[in-house]
Amino acid sequence: MKKAFITGIGGQDGSYLAEHLITLGYEVHGIVRRNSVSEQQQTRIDHLTNKVKVYYGDLLDQSGLERLLREIQPDEIYNLAAQSHVRVSYDIPQFTVQTNAVGVLNILEAYRSACPSAKFYQASSSEMFGSAVDEDGFQRETTPMRPVSPYGCSKVFGFNIVRNYRHAYKLHASNGLLINREPPRRGSNFVTNKVVKTAVQIKLGLADKLELGNLDAYRDWGHSKDYVRAMHLILQQDEPNDWVVATGETRSVRDMCKYVFGKLELNYEDYVIQNQKFLRPEELPYLKGDSTKIRTELGWSPEYTFEMMMDEMIESWMYYFSGSIK
Repeated sequence: MKKAFITGIGGQDGSYLAEHLITLGYEVHGIVRRNSVSEQQQTRIDHLTNKVKVYYGDLLDQSGLERLLREIQPDEIYNLAAQSHVRVSYDIPQFTVQTNAVGVLNILEAYRSACPSAKFYQASSSEMFGSAVDEDGFQRETTPMRPVSPYGCSKVFGFNIVRNYRHAYKLHASNGLLINREPPRRGSNFVTNKVVKTAVQIKLGLADKLELGNLDAYRDWGHSKDYVRAMHLILQQDEPNDWVVATGETRSVRDMCKYVFGKLELNYEDYVIQNQKFLRPEELPYLKGDSTKIRTELGWSPEYTFEMMMDEMIESWMYYFSGSIK
């Protein structure tokens, strides 16, 4: 039985990855950060209570990471933990950089010391590309990195230190440059789930407006279930590498609002308001990934369409709020 160690196992990607690995027969271990409200620490993996082994941990605690890795001796390490909200990274830039940059260095050092024969996956981000777009409108492994947020900058360091440790210490350490993943388990302060959640509330009479930032930001949105399959595939290769994982299709926030409200038989223009406080100091207008490399070399492709993903999120929130209707 293979053993996997997942940082950020309580997050959206971590929970879906844990489920996927369990179906493949893995023994799954993971860490969550301590929260003063313990019920909020593992809500996404409560249904896996007897199937995963969860520990308190933090990327800023290198000695704790090394102790766990030395004890568990995992075959695969998936580093998914991060301060992952781009807009919030402007509010807490130092913590974002400490977690997303120094934190990656910490777990690499723990990995190198405790279990160097394991395979390592780093959750890199399309936000690293920032304002750089190739002439054909795509972003791929060779696209320059020009991040436009503290989050993107911190992720560039994480990406590069993984590459450095791969070559300097001959570690099987790979990067997955993931474009946006938006399942029902996404935090509701991220734009996709915020749109769906509030639209459903409006439909049910529980809200009357939706405040957003830039409606004309374009993103390549896919489902986390498809992306965690890619993470696992990446670590099954004989040689480490870097891979863009994306659907290759892009839509604006406005397009998403039109689709979601339309499915609920509403006109988004009657309810959506632009609020300056949700605008970023430097906006990233466009992201669209070219995943040709992982599709052709590893045989990966997404199973979810944008519409399937949005429909699933609408159904999830309708079910959630059904008990709120008198």
